[in-house]
Amino acid sequence: MNEIIKAIEEEQLKENAPELNVGDTVRVHGKIKEGNRERIQIFEGTVIKVQGGSNRATFTVRKNSNGVGVEKTWPVHSPNVEKVELVRKGKVRRAKLFYLRDRVGKSAKIKEVLR
Repeated sequence: MNEIIKAIEEEQLKENAPELNVGDTVRVHGKIKEGNRERIQIFEGTVIKVQGGSNRATFTVRKNSNGVGVEKTWPVHSPNVEKVELVRKGKVRRAKLFYLRDRVGKSAKIKEVLR
């Protein structure tokens, strides 16, 4: 039974899954269905959490929209995630950046890793 589940999960994996780390600023191109139409909407923000493994892996992106913090959790291998662009690499020392929820302005900035 366990081998059957593993085989099904391996079929659902994307070949070009994005390399994401916590603290990165990313631009997620997500498919949105409105009635019978489909369009792509871009959600740009900071990755505050990466969790899971295999085809259940997810990442959470946070952005400020009109002074209100918005967080969205995206499945890495979902067909609704068209692509994930890396805007900038962040230098952080934590696995989860939940402290960013309490901060606004300059204190919510993350240092950039120079490549």
